[in-house]
Amino acid sequence: MSDTDSSQNAPTPSQHYTVLARKYRPKDFSDLIGQEAMVQTLRNAFTTGRIAQAYMLTGVRGVGKTTTARILARALNYVFENIDQPTIDITVLGEHCQAIIDSRHVDVLEMDAASHTGVDNIREIIESARYKPVSARYKVYIIDEVHMLSKGAFNALLKTLEEPPEHVKFIFATTEVRKVPVTVLSRCQRFDLRRIGMEQLTAHLQNIAKAEDVTTEDDALGLIARSAEGSVRDALSVLDQAIALGGGAVSAENVRSMLGLADRMRVFELLDAVFQGNTANALEKLDALYQDGVDPLQLLADMAEAVHMMTRLKVTRSQKSSGQNLSEAEHSSALNFAERLSLPLLGRAWQMLLKGLTETETAPQPIAAVEMILIRMAHVADLPPPDEIIRSMQGGQYNGAAQQQTTPQSPSSSPKAHMHVVSGGQGASALYASAPAPQHAPSPAIDLPEQNIELNDFEAVVAYISSKRDLKLKISLEKYARLVSFKPGHIELNIDPTAPANLANDLGQKLTGWTKYRWIVSLSQKQGRKTLAEERQEKHEAELALVNQHPFMQNMFAHFPNAEIQHIDKIEYDTLDDPEMENETEIEE
Repeated sequence: MSDTDSSQNAPTPSQHYTVLARKYRPKDFSDLIGQEAMVQTLRNAFTTGRIAQAYMLTGVRGVGKTTTARILARALNYVFENIDQPTIDITVLGEHCQAIIDSRHVDVLEMDAASHTGVDNIREIIESARYKPVSARYKVYIIDEVHMLSKGAFNALLKTLEEPPEHVKFIFATTEVRKVPVTVLSRCQRFDLRRIGMEQLTAHLQNIAKAEDVTTEDDALGLIARSAEGSVRDALSVLDQAIALGGGAVSAENVRSMLGLADRMRVFELLDAVFQGNTANALEKLDALYQDGVDPLQLLADMAEAVHMMTRLKVTRSQKSSGQNLSEAEHSSALNFAERLSLPLLGRAWQMLLKGLTETETAPQPIAAVEMILIRMAHVADLPPPDEIIRSMQGGQYNGAAQQQTTPQSPSSSPKAHMHVVSGGQGASALYASAPAPQHAPSPAIDLPEQNIELNDFEAVVAYISSKRDLKLKISLEKYARLVSFKPGHIELNIDPTAPANLANDLGQKLTGWTKYRWIVSLSQKQGRKTLAEERQEKHEAELALVNQHPFMQNMFAHFPNAEIQHIDKIEYDTLDDPEMENETEIEE
């Protein structure tokens, strides 16, 4: 090839590439997507001549605030043939349009408040605002990121903003509208530019890809739109990069690799392993994703998004309500999860993932942090949800413990004092042991109308009161009431003089109301049993005395004189059936 041919094929300045975000920047209101409410409001205002003196455009990055400001400046200064008034129908370039689009019109001044924050910059605007426009209808001042102005600059602007000359219009743009003083906001007509929805943004990307003669996969464009979070500029920037990566074709695999995203189906599979409590399988899937280039922090975000999606599906059972474009397989997987998992479990997973995002951001090795988060989630996967645990505890017993308590003991089974000592503080400070509880002959059981609850002794009544969440009554009975006699429907008590007034009446009325069975609570001068609190304290002291006499503990205290017994727990088992316990230290009773 000759040098001449090479020079002919070389790109000329006019052929220099323009990024998609600039090439497809909207030029008039008809090109704006997702902002129909704002366009309709401006159309009505321009038609009736109710044109504001200042506009405040707010919204997230890349949603089109600066572009909208330029379009609005064109509309204010539109002149074309027989049209010489403000209008939003500006599809045909007017006299001033091209210069405004190129940011070179003498009467449309753009200022970046991030780099011009001071009072002097605003004073220049105020001084120039006194003079009429050179050629356009209005002098338009576009101030981008207006929240960056200093307090003094805002104060200097207020008077001119409130009473500007007739030939001056202000257009402000900001991503942080809360940082703009209320005194400024109250003088502006505010428009909140909305995030672009997934479906609308995906369709927009399809149109641009078609115009660029680029082959795309639907899943790829969906991934790009999801990653952009409603920002058109971000979506076009990612599309630009994906086209370059794929050599003119955009595939879902390339987009995932480029953005460090995980395949959504693989995220579901990872969550499945976690919710099944299969830690090893979950870590294997995590390692495979990491080796494929998935960013650990992004993976946690994807998992949180999937949990949110499943929760929405469980509540509404609608794919559209999940806020995602799901394939048939993805929707089926998400719905399957939603049907299998309870809302409390999904809520717990959501909270753990949110906390995990913060941990991962600050962790020296993000992948290690994600591993620990998955291990924690898998560990609690088979635990009952918090509301179940609370209900079971308020009912007086936990389900697992209830089964153990109601199982009849075999003749060879007897309570043993089974000790475990752990170190803490200055030596051994925790001991677990058992001792027999005081036994009281139960009264004949009575079936109550409410769920066939059996209240056959005073302890059962107190536990029933606890299940009704009346802790004040429960504590008062344990502390001040001495049982004289008990039979279902009639309780005789000796009440301590320091007890709350009407304790007996309160007990009778509430039991009757709860059980729909008449209860009589009478007072007696007889001494009766000790209070439940006194019995519990005596039992504890007896267990302490029993444990302190044991040779093992005598030896322990000799070596660790500052040791204390902090906890004693009762464990019942049959040593003949449990050979592993034969070498444990025991106290025969």
